Amino acid sequence: MLKVVKFGGSSLSCATQFEKVKNIVLGDSTRQIVVCSALGKREKTDTKITDLLFILHAHLKYSVPYEEIWNMIYDRFLGVQADLNISYDIKNDLDALKGELNKNISQDYLVSRGEFLTSKLMAAYLGYTFVDSKDLLRYNYDGKLDEELTEKNVKLAFSKYGKIVVPGFYGAYPNGSVKLLSRGGSDVTGSILAKCLNVSVYENWTDVSGVLACDPRIVKNPRAIKEITYAELRELSYMGASVLHEETVFPVQGLNIPINIRNTNEPENPGTMILNECTDETNVVTGLAGKKDFVAFNIYKDHMADKVGFLKSALEVFEKYEVSVEHVPTGIDSFSVIVSGDQVDKCKYELVTEIKKQLDCDVEVETNIALVAIVGRNMAKRSGVCGKIFAALGEENINVRLLAQGPNELNIIIGVSQNDFEKTLQALYESLVR
Repeated sequence: MLKVVKFGGSSLSCATQFEKVKNIVLGDSTRQIVVCSALGKREKTDTKITDLLFILHAHLKYSVPYEEIWNMIYDRFLGVQADLNISYDIKNDLDALKGELNKNISQDYLVSRGEFLTSKLMAAYLGYTFVDSKDLLRYNYDGKLDEELTEKNVKLAFSKYGKIVVPGFYGAYPNGSVKLLSRGGSDVTGSILAKCLNVSVYENWTDVSGVLACDPRIVKNPRAIKEITYAELRELSYMGASVLHEETVFPVQGLNIPINIRNTNEPENPGTMILNECTDETNVVTGLAGKKDFVAFNIYKDHMADKVGFLKSALEVFEKYEVSVEHVPTGIDSFSVIVSGDQVDKCKYELVTEIKKQLDCDVEVETNIALVAIVGRNMAKRSGVCGKIFAALGEENINVRLLAQGPNELNIIIGVSQNDFEKTLQALYESLVR
């Protein structure tokens, strides 16, 4: 049995968290591949190392004094090293990095030093071997992972060193220059390593005891989900649930490697298991998630249903403006195109003008729409779910402005006024999940 274990920034924010990580890793001999994010927030008012490095790069680029930012970064790393008396001479690496600071320094390289230095600290603390992810994860110049070369590199490093610590969040292009992943990309790093070594479990350690059934900022003390499928997690992640980077599931899904979401601060809690298939049928609805700021383009034309290609012509206008379409509810003489508000902020009126011109139709724009996803593998072929949704929202006088369901019956999407967003999630949680 072999495990990849990834620790997020909240699990690596200070010396106390490092001690927890060490107990977790050394408490299970199968935890042999460790992936680290950069030092995270110690408290709510704190700043993540990654954010400080982005700020530092901006200061350098625009020739703004940066010493105060640099000192914050420097002190954070030296503080952890000193508190735990770690043998790694991080001061030498920090001084070397300071010598590289100039307005032309690569942002990808500079920001990646958060994970790089954190992982070197952790490797020395655990007694594991540090292996730089730029020597493992190799990307083509188009940004696509070179899977064959990456797998070869990972297997070679593991066979050579056994117990290793690898920085998350970055890899390298063919010329060796650092390629930064999107925010939260350390999750993806761990997933790629898990696939390359075909491990038994990919453990993702964070500051929550698994995937929650709803946003705890909106619903008080939502229950944790014991089991969830990859497909369900994708639906929830896409609609705003932020436990995992949404690209994390793809490397491991094909091999059916379970992802186990665990809490560094409650290591005895089994957390959530993410699998291809789940046997638990206790709950009809697995979880709820949602996002605000959507826009509806309502398109009207008499006898629209008789005109072949009418919908296609409308969607081509959105494609021309590079706007992704979320949903397309339809009627006989009308349909709506639902898009994210930030994608049409600068081209809303141009879109309306062109749709009218191309289709000779009426267009009405609705803003301030929120979408809520009700997700559950056990909803398929179950009667009464929509009835409960409408009943719960009706009791709260919430008007449903959009309803859509995927063909696999895995999710139901409803659109409501943005002002009703929080109230909608609370009402649906009470009715469907609790």
